[in-house]
Amino acid sequence: MLGRDKAALLWKRIDIIGDIAVIKKPIHGGVSIEDLRLVAGELLRRLPHVRSVWLATGPVGGLFKVRRDLLHLAGEKRTSTVYREHGAEFLVDISKVFITPRLSFEHLRVARLVKPGETVVNMFAGVGVFSIIIALKSRPSKVYSIDINPDAYRLMIENIRLNRVEDVVEPMLGDSARIVSESLRGVADRVLMPLPDLALDYIGHALDALRGRGWLHVYLHVDYERGKGHLRRACKLVEAEVERRGWRVVEAKARVVRSVGPKLLQVVVDAVVRRDG
Repeated sequence: MLGRDKAALLWKRIDIIGDIAVIKKPIHGGVSIEDLRLVAGELLRRLPHVRSVWLATGPVGGLFKVRRDLLHLAGEKRTSTVYREHGAEFLVDISKVFITPRLSFEHLRVARLVKPGETVVNMFAGVGVFSIIIALKSRPSKVYSIDINPDAYRLMIENIRLNRVEDVVEPMLGDSARIVSESLRGVADRVLMPLPDLALDYIGHALDALRGRGWLHVYLHVDYERGKGHLRRACKLVEAEVERRGWRVVEAKARVVRSVGPKLLQVVVDAVVRRDG
């Protein structure tokens, strides 16, 4: 069997998505494929609701930001499942879309910030988790839910129907910069940008979507060093991009969402912005 240190290392790197477990391969720690198969078998034994175990051997990446290089370890050899969160159900395929239960708190936190009657633009919606939970937990007038990944878009449509929010959530396929420019200029009270790789580059398009004043929720990756002010740094990055485009940050605060690597954090900046002039 595995030693305590190896077992603890691996347990921290397991995501359970519906009835599928995904183990993110440690960068170091002397863990072999045989070790991982032992863990996979133990997961199936101890957690009866888990039916399939996969190893993510590479990082999330590519144009559609999906888990690359999945290796089947144990159980049923399938990648599709039903993921449940905050009373909602989502059809997902871990080989075609990105989803993680580690954002569960964040989905509900943002939904609770949305005020009745708001129009929300979600620029990187995936299978629609943020969008649908907002529709279910708040009272927005409309949530425009955009993704460039055709598989995510197809699943998003099914999830909107499954959760009966067709009257609120509008799925849109394509690059959010183009969609905002062509269809959604000046419509939003709040814009979500839950894709750290593109968030700063797309702030100009997010501002175009706002009516003139509103909220941005900007997700970023920042390096972490104790005492180095990583949250303040994240706010400054967003402020600089906003001001460069003739807008002003009225208020901003940041919080850590999760750890994504050695000394690397995902943070979110919640900012109220206003167009100058």
